[in-house]
Amino acid sequence: MSRPVVTALTGAGESELVAAVDATADYAVARRCADLPDLLAAAAAGLGRVALVSPDLRSLDRSALHELATHGVVVAGVTEPGDDPGERRLRQLGLTVVVRTDVDSHDLADLLDELLLHAEAPDEPTPGSGVAEGVADGFADSGEPPPAPSRVIAVWGPTGAPGRSTVALNLAAELAVHAPTVLVDCDTYGSSVAQALGLLDEAPGMAAACRAADQGTLDLPALARLAPEVSPLLRVLSGVPRADRWTELRAASVEHVLAMARQLAAFVVVDCGFCIEDDEELSYDTLAPRRNAPTLVALESADELVVVGAGDPIGLQRLVRAVQDLATVPSPSPRVVVNKVRASAVGARPERRISEALGRFAGMDELAFLPHDQVTVDGAMFAGKSLAEFAPASDLRRAFVGLTEPYAAVAPQHRRRRRRQPFRS
Repeated sequence: MSRPVVTALTGAGESELVAAVDATADYAVARRCADLPDLLAAAAAGLGRVALVSPDLRSLDRSALHELATHGVVVAGVTEPGDDPGERRLRQLGLTVVVRTDVDSHDLADLLDELLLHAEAPDEPTPGSGVAEGVADGFADSGEPPPAPSRVIAVWGPTGAPGRSTVALNLAAELAVHAPTVLVDCDTYGSSVAQALGLLDEAPGMAAACRAADQGTLDLPALARLAPEVSPLLRVLSGVPRADRWTELRAASVEHVLAMARQLAAFVVVDCGFCIEDDEELSYDTLAPRRNAPTLVALESADELVVVGAGDPIGLQRLVRAVQDLATVPSPSPRVVVNKVRASAVGARPERRISEALGRFAGMDELAFLPHDQVTVDGAMFAGKSLAEFAPASDLRRAFVGLTEPYAAVAPQHRRRRRRQPFRS
């Protein structure tokens, strides 16, 4: 039985390629679509197993390809002979198979067979390759591959401001002591990393990176430009400056940005929003952007997960429910961090009391604790610095050093590039 193919092609070679498809033994054109909406409708109706698209198809981007994939449609690109820019654009969008309109039917069938075989039995995902060579002076390795792969660490927590951004920022700052680190702000409800570090609120950051990823123009140098170095070996990809711009962070683009960030640094720390409800189920339009998608993608892409809860009765109750809710979404095993621990909220010996309560009623053990030190946190915020820079000897900063130790123990060894000394006569 022939596999159905849907096409959305432009240019003079469209008829020639359709004839080549129909000449194969295993494939047949089921529908020739006039534009991208027509192609998406055909995919949603189950009319095709393979889609063929042109590089100049209007509105073709990474999100559209992701939508086709959700309907079980694999996509191959089609270019006119000699159209190198078109082929480059298709490959930048993530298409691994690009054929020319003058391809013969036998070669076309082999390429489509290979594409379907890869889609049905994909290779095991591999972590990022570590620090990219030559991205920025002092931020790249000398050319030797790192001994350990890059790690994505998602920092998440329930509603109520338990301190997710504070933990993400200072965790990233401590990791940067050991290896190059990128801090990514994926909070679509109230991003604050840029403000905490005194960066310009209008900095493009994550929104610009997602737009470039959507259009297939995001590469390592572009990502490095969008993620400025705020301290040695620490880069920051700031969040959306206004909450109503959350629509610019689409799932497929966020996933690609995180994958690229793996190649830019040894550690990628992601500050996530609080809500993990799959808001796609609340919408009739599956093409509509989802506000919680960046958080869900970050949780699914992460190698490690840090769950932050506040050390007071309300915060602890929310923490227990939050950890239970995590079981419904793809994510790593959580490492629970209780923030703002103080005797005035739970009584004497607060760490012991919290450990006993969470262990008895929620089965949580091996907790990490961060003491409540609002004065130091406020001072660091006012100065636009991390605790390592503002108050390196504080108890809170030492607690963050302890929180970082399990990750730093497997950090890739990094050797900064030597700067050339000026010649002196």
